[in-house]
Amino acid sequence: MATENQIAKSNRKPKYSSRKVNRCWKCGRRHGFMRAFALCRICFRELANRGEIPGIVKASW
Repeated sequence: MATENQIAKSNRKPKYSSRKVNRCWKCGRRHGFMRAFALCRICFRELANRGEIPGIVKASW
């Protein structure tokens, strides 16, 4: 979980565009970020298991 200070710092416009930090909109985590959903892997899994992300189904074979 990211602190409010870390989230505020990553929301500022960076000096160089390559320094932009992608953060999960739910918890603020920056590692394991999935661009298509703007979520980290942990939050993605929680929401997918609850069925709150449309079109995402747990694989079974």
